[in-house]
Amino acid sequence: MPTKKVSPEMKPDAADPNAGAESRRIIKKYPNRRLYDTATSTYITLTDIKQLVMKREPFVVRDAKSSEDLTRSILMQIILEEEAGGAPMLTEEVLASIIRFHGHAMQSFMGSFIEKNILAFTEMQAKMAEQSKGVTPEMWTQFMNVQSPVLQGLMGNYNEQSKNMLAQMQEQMLGAFGFKR
Repeated sequence: MPTKKVSPEMKPDAADPNAGAESRRIIKKYPNRRLYDTATSTYITLTDIKQLVMKREPFVVRDAKSSEDLTRSILMQIILEEEAGGAPMLTEEVLASIIRFHGHAMQSFMGSFIEKNILAFTEMQAKMAEQSKGVTPEMWTQFMNVQSPVLQGLMGNYNEQSKNMLAQMQEQMLGAFGFKR
Protein backbone atom coordinates (compact mmCIF):
# COMPACT_ATOMS: atom_id res chain seq x y z
CA MET A 1 0.00 0.00 0.00
CA PRO A 2 1.49 3.38 -0.93
CA THR A 3 2.10 5.84 1.85
CA LYS A 4 0.08 9.01 1.85
CA LYS A 5 2.11 12.15 1.29
CA VAL A 6 1.59 14.52 4.21
CA SER A 7 1.81 18.17 3.33
CA PRO A 8 3.54 20.57 5.73
CA GLU A 9 0.11 22.06 6.52
CA MET A 10 -1.05 18.74 7.99
CA LYS A 11 1.82 18.41 10.46
CA PRO A 12 1.05 19.54 14.03
CA ASP A 13 2.22 23.01 14.94
CA ALA A 14 3.51 23.41 18.49
CA ALA A 15 1.95 26.88 18.72
CA ASP A 16 -1.48 25.55 17.72
CA PRO A 17 -3.81 24.60 20.59
CA ASN A 18 -5.30 21.91 18.34
CA ALA A 19 -1.85 20.49 17.52
CA GLY A 20 -2.79 16.92 18.45
CA ALA A 21 -5.93 17.16 16.35
CA GLU A 22 -4.21 18.33 13.17
CA SER A 23 -4.40 14.96 11.51
CA ARG A 24 -7.50 16.62 10.10
CA ARG A 25 -7.56 17.65 6.48
CA ILE A 26 -6.84 21.35 6.08
CA ILE A 27 -8.92 23.50 3.78
CA LYS A 28 -7.65 27.04 3.22
CA LYS A 29 -10.12 29.82 2.52
CA TYR A 30 -8.72 32.67 0.45
CA PRO A 31 -9.98 36.28 0.35
CA ASN A 32 -11.61 35.62 -3.03
CA ARG A 33 -13.82 33.07 -1.18
CA ARG A 34 -12.14 30.13 -2.88
CA LEU A 35 -11.47 27.01 -0.83
CA TYR A 36 -8.22 25.08 -1.31
CA ASP A 37 -7.86 21.49 -0.11
CA THR A 38 -4.23 21.04 0.93
CA ALA A 39 -4.57 17.23 0.93
CA THR A 40 -5.51 17.06 -2.75
CA SER A 41 -3.90 20.34 -3.87
CA THR A 42 -7.12 21.39 -5.57
CA TYR A 43 -9.75 24.06 -5.23
CA ILE A 44 -13.02 22.72 -3.86
CA THR A 45 -16.59 23.90 -3.32
CA LEU A 46 -19.04 23.88 -0.43
CA THR A 47 -20.53 20.77 -2.03
CA ASP A 48 -17.15 19.06 -1.71
CA ILE A 49 -16.96 20.05 1.95
CA LYS A 50 -20.46 18.66 2.46
CA GLN A 51 -19.21 15.37 1.03
CA LEU A 52 -16.35 15.37 3.56
CA VAL A 53 -18.95 15.82 6.31
CA MET A 54 -21.11 13.02 4.90
CA LYS A 55 -18.08 10.71 4.81
CA ARG A 56 -17.19 11.77 8.39
CA GLU A 57 -13.72 12.84 7.26
CA PRO A 58 -12.08 15.15 9.80
CA PHE A 59 -11.19 18.56 8.42
CA VAL A 60 -10.65 22.15 9.45
CA VAL A 61 -11.17 25.28 7.36
CA ARG A 62 -8.58 27.98 8.02
CA ASP A 63 -8.24 31.51 6.74
CA ALA A 64 -5.29 31.45 4.33
CA LYS A 65 -3.77 34.65 5.77
CA SER A 66 -4.54 34.59 9.50
CA SER A 67 -5.00 30.81 10.03
CA GLU A 68 -8.19 31.61 11.94
CA ASP A 69 -10.49 28.58 12.23
CA LEU A 70 -13.47 29.17 9.92
CA THR A 71 -14.93 25.66 10.09
CA ARG A 72 -18.11 26.64 11.97
CA SER A 73 -18.95 29.46 9.57
CA ILE A 74 -18.44 27.18 6.55
CA LEU A 75 -20.67 24.51 8.11
CA MET A 76 -23.30 27.19 8.79
CA GLN A 77 -23.10 28.22 5.11
CA ILE A 78 -23.75 24.62 4.08
CA ILE A 79 -26.74 24.40 6.43
CA LEU A 80 -28.08 27.70 5.07
CA GLU A 81 -27.83 26.43 1.50
CA GLU A 82 -29.48 23.13 2.43
CA GLU A 83 -32.32 24.91 4.24
CA ALA A 84 -32.87 27.29 1.32
CA GLY A 85 -32.97 24.61 -1.35
CA GLY A 86 -35.92 22.29 -0.96
CA ALA A 87 -37.55 20.84 2.14
CA PRO A 88 -36.16 22.65 5.18
CA MET A 89 -35.42 20.65 8.32
CA LEU A 90 -35.63 23.59 10.72
CA THR A 91 -38.95 25.36 11.09
CA GLU A 92 -39.22 29.11 11.59
CA GLU A 93 -40.17 28.48 15.22
CA VAL A 94 -37.05 26.35 15.82
CA LEU A 95 -34.83 28.99 14.21
CA ALA A 96 -36.50 31.76 16.24
CA SER A 97 -35.99 29.75 19.44
CA ILE A 98 -32.31 29.24 18.65
CA ILE A 99 -31.94 32.99 18.10
CA ARG A 100 -33.67 33.69 21.42
CA PHE A 101 -31.27 31.41 23.28
CA HIS A 102 -28.19 33.29 22.03
CA GLY A 103 -26.97 35.56 24.77
CA HIS A 104 -29.39 33.97 27.24
CA ALA A 105 -28.12 32.38 30.45
CA MET A 106 -29.33 29.02 29.11
CA GLN A 107 -27.26 29.26 25.89
CA SER A 108 -24.58 26.75 26.89
CA PHE A 109 -27.15 24.31 28.23
CA MET A 110 -29.22 24.57 25.06
CA GLY A 111 -26.20 23.82 22.86
CA SER A 112 -25.40 20.78 24.97
CA PHE A 113 -29.04 19.65 24.92
CA ILE A 114 -29.26 19.93 21.12
CA GLU A 115 -25.95 18.09 20.69
CA LYS A 116 -26.98 15.24 23.00
CA ASN A 117 -30.34 14.91 21.27
CA ILE A 118 -28.76 14.76 17.84
CA LEU A 119 -26.30 12.11 19.06
CA ALA A 120 -29.17 10.09 20.58
CA PHE A 121 -31.16 10.41 17.36
CA THR A 122 -28.12 9.37 15.29
CA GLU A 123 -27.65 6.34 17.54
CA MET A 124 -31.32 5.41 17.12
CA GLN A 125 -30.99 5.81 13.34
CA ALA A 126 -27.92 3.54 13.29
CA LYS A 127 -29.80 0.86 15.27
CA MET A 128 -32.72 1.09 12.85
CA ALA A 129 -30.38 0.79 9.87
CA GLU A 130 -28.69 -2.25 11.39
CA GLN A 131 -32.02 -3.93 12.11
CA SER A 132 -33.43 -3.15 8.67
CA LYS A 133 -30.70 -4.71 6.54
CA GLY A 134 -32.34 -6.57 3.69
CA VAL A 135 -35.51 -4.48 3.81
CA THR A 136 -36.49 -3.33 0.33
CA PRO A 137 -37.26 0.36 -0.36
CA GLU A 138 -40.93 -0.59 -0.86
CA MET A 139 -41.07 -2.34 2.51
CA TRP A 140 -39.34 0.63 4.15
CA THR A 141 -41.87 3.06 2.63
CA GLN A 142 -44.74 0.91 3.84
CA PHE A 143 -43.18 0.71 7.31
CA MET A 144 -42.84 4.49 7.53
CA ASN A 145 -46.38 5.15 6.22
CA VAL A 146 -48.10 2.73 8.58
CA GLN A 147 -46.57 4.25 11.72
CA SER A 148 -46.03 0.75 12.98
CA PRO A 149 -45.75 -0.09 16.68
CA VAL A 150 -42.01 -0.69 16.18
CA LEU A 151 -41.49 2.85 14.87
CA GLN A 152 -43.68 4.26 17.62
CA GLY A 153 -41.64 2.31 20.17
CA LEU A 154 -38.37 3.66 18.78
CA MET A 155 -39.67 7.23 18.86
CA GLY A 156 -41.03 6.67 22.37
CA ASN A 157 -37.57 5.53 23.51
CA TYR A 158 -36.00 8.57 21.86
CA ASN A 159 -38.52 10.90 23.52
CA GLU A 160 -37.85 9.28 26.89
CA GLN A 161 -34.08 9.75 26.41
CA SER A 162 -34.70 13.37 25.51
CA LYS A 163 -36.79 13.93 28.64
CA ASN A 164 -34.11 12.30 30.78
CA MET A 165 -31.41 14.53 29.27
CA LEU A 166 -33.51 17.62 29.99
CA ALA A 167 -34.06 16.48 33.57
CA GLN A 168 -30.31 15.92 34.01
CA MET A 169 -29.61 19.41 32.66
CA GLN A 170 -32.12 20.89 35.11
CA GLU A 171 -30.44 19.06 37.98
CA GLN A 172 -27.03 20.33 36.87
CA MET A 173 -28.32 23.88 36.61
CA LEU A 174 -29.97 23.77 40.03
CA GLY A 175 -26.80 22.27 41.50
CA ALA A 176 -24.68 24.97 39.87
CA PHE A 177 -26.75 27.62 41.63
CA GLY A 178 -26.72 25.78 44.95
CA PHE A 179 -30.31 24.61 44.83
CA LYS A 180 -31.33 21.05 45.66
CA ARG A 181 -34.54 19.28 44.71
